This record gives sequence, structure tokens and C-alpha cells, in this order.
Amino acid sequence: MAKTAPEGLITALDIGSSKVSAMIAQKGDGGELIVLGTGQRESRGVRRGYIADAVATEAAVREAVEQAERIAGTNIENVWVSFSAGGLVSDVASIEFELGGHRVEQSDIDALLQAGRNSIDPAGRMVLHAQPALYTLDGLTGVKRPLGLHADRLGVHIHVVAADGSPVRNLGLCVANAHLEVKSIIASPVATGMACLSDEERELGVALVELGAGITNVSLFAGGMLVGLTSIPFGAQDITDDIASAFGTSRAQAERMKCFYGSANASPRDNHDMIDVAPIDEEGQGDGSKITRAQLIAVIRQRLEHLVGEVQKALVDMKFAGPVGRQVVLTGGGAEMKGIADYVQQTLGRSVRVGRPRGLTGLPEAHSTPAFATLAGLAFYAASDPVDLRSLPGGSGQQTVHRAKGFALVRKMIAMARANY
Repeated sequence: MAKTAPEGLITALDIGSSKVSAMIAQKGDGGELIVLGTGQRESRGVRRGYIADAVATEAAVREAVEQAERIAGTNIENVWVSFSAGGLVSDVASIEFELGGHRVEQSDIDALLQAGRNSIDPAGRMVLHAQPALYTLDGLTGVKRPLGLHADRLGVHIHVVAADGSPVRNLGLCVANAHLEVKSIIASPVATGMACLSDEERELGVALVELGAGITNVSLFAGGMLVGLTSIPFGAQDITDDIASAFGTSRAQAERMKCFYGSANASPRDNHDMIDVAPIDEEGQGDGSKITRAQLIAVIRQRLEHLVGEVQKALVDMKFAGPVGRQVVLTGGGAEMKGIADYVQQTLGRSVRVGRPRGLTGLPEAHSTPAFATLAGLAFYAASDPVDLRSLPGGSGQQTVHRAKGFALVRKMIAMARANY
């Protein structure tokens, strides 16, 4: 029988278009995260990251969490949930106080953050994150701990991620109906970046491409935070559907063909390797057919060409268009395809690697793949206990405030990064 959860447990819940996965972890004495149990179920109620069938999603959530509870030998009550649907936007707001040269006190920082909270304008969207990223002293950026320093002006850059309200509420409702309390709903790129990217990568500038089943999120990190985000309504499931349609087979068989025989790169030998294709008839009636591996790869590459083209457009729009050498990290289930990193590197003309979750003790090998990066990132996010301005009480600071909203900081940071190449 499962026992009541001890203190300090973290439960992560990733609700995606192809699978619902859960992880129960606990902080060790040295601060490390130890995985106690994991669970996974097929996702039947999510389309392109949006809840399309609440009942099916609720059932998958309950079963995935129950599996993790059985393995961990404990019951949990609350979860940290990922949100990956389109409509996510990332913004950076800047706010500054006049200090008159005196020493920065904690009360100054508190008043600054309160004013920052009041300056957030989500433009009708629901705010998922509103976190102080870096402070400024007299215009000097990159200050992490201003307490005790002297300055004429103290400022802070606030990282805000917002989403359309209804999809977020639908996600929370499915979790609540599974008798679980939602601790927080986390934007997928924020969590995934914590699992796959090093601090140095996030500081210097890197693009994270999450190849999910139904959606591809392209996010840009610089100065240690997420500064740009674009969602593309295509993913690895579209490759599966293309294979099923091209060769007249079921989605399940097409997925198997993609995983076992598929590749993003072709070779002369592919013209001689034959693959059996089962008929689409659910009862297995009728004669199957045979195709060459080259035919399968041709279908895969046709979809990849379109998808990577959209990724390239997104990177250009976010000004990640400097000289060759700026890194791209691929993750998500689609990043498990053979040869995908080489293909994307050749297409984009940039250094590309596959990002996998790291830094978790006891993580099962089956869950150490790019497909579970968001799940691991949720645990890291929860363990970091981040400051969120939304939790501050109401009120306003007394100092004179200069506000600057929008992407001014983003443009400045990208311009600085480009100047270094």
C-alpha cells in the first residue's frame, strides 16, 4: 500500500500530444534530485498541445501518476505541469529606480520588484512566469546580487511568459479532475531549457528546438534567460502520418517504421534494404507490401525539409541570424530520429547537438532520452524554488520609477551577441 508523501517531494507532469508522463523526485542531502518513480501513458486527448478531449486526458493523467506512485511507494497530492501549446509569448520588461547614490537595501529591492509586478501588461493573456532575471546598476547589466552596493539607479529585467487563457485553464481543469492540486503551470521551453542547456549556453546565446509530436517550439536564450519564443504547428506525428498515408498502413505501423528504419539521412545501401509494410486493415487481412528504406527516408525528408525550413524562418525572425557557429540544441521525441542532428546542422549551417535530460539520480534509462527532457526540466524548475512576482502582495514603491516595456532588452542583448561574432 502506498504511504503518505514525505516532505520535499516533487511531482512533475508533462501532458503532451503523444504521451502523458509523470515523475516523482526528492531532493537528496547534497541537493541532488533523486527519481523515486515514473509513469507514462499514451495521450489520446491532446492535439497540437491543446486539450481536445478532457475525459481522455484526465484518464491518462490519473494512470500515469498512479504508475509513478506505485513505483515510488507513496501518494502525492500536487504536481508541476508543463504547457506546450501554441500561443506562448516571451517578453522582457525593464524597470528602474532612482536611488541617489545610496547603498542598496533589501527594502529597495522589494519596492523595485513590487513596481515591476505592477508594470506587467499581459495584453489579455494569462501570465505563467514573471521572474526577476538580472539587475542593473547605473545601466550596468548582468548584476545578480545588488544588495549592499552603491548606485544612482537600480533596475531589474523581468522575464514574462504568457499564454492564451482558455487552453491553460482547460489543462488545469483536467489535472484537477484527476484529484491533483496544480502547484504551477510551467511553459515547456522554460522547463526544457533547465534540463538540456548549460548555464554557459543560456548566457552566451543558444536556440532550443523542441520537436514534439504535434508542435515544435523554437526558443532563444541569451543573458541567462528566455528572450524569444515561436511555436510551429507541426511535429514528429506529422512525419508518422505522412508515412501512413504514403504507404497505406496504420499510424501504429508507420510509427514503428519511423522508429526502427527511419533516418534523416540517406545512403546508397537504402535502395537495397527492404521493409515489410502491414496493411491498414485492423484485422490484418489482405496482403502487405514491401518498400525500400530509400522510399521511407524520402517521405521523412520531405516533411523534415518543410519543418526545418520553418525553424530557420523562426530563428531569422528572432534575430538569431549571425555568422555560422551559434549553437542549436534539438530535443523532444522528434530529436530521437537517427541522423536528425546532422541533417539540421547541414540545413541550418550551424552547430547542432541533441539535448537529453541530465543531472537526475536514478532516472530510468528509458526516460533519459530527449522525449523526456521537459519532464526532467519540470523537476529542476520546482527544485530551484524560483521567485515569481505574481506572488508579491499588492502595493507600490515610493521611489521615482522609469519603465520600459517590450523587447528593447531582447534587441539589445541580441545586438551585443551578434557584435561578438
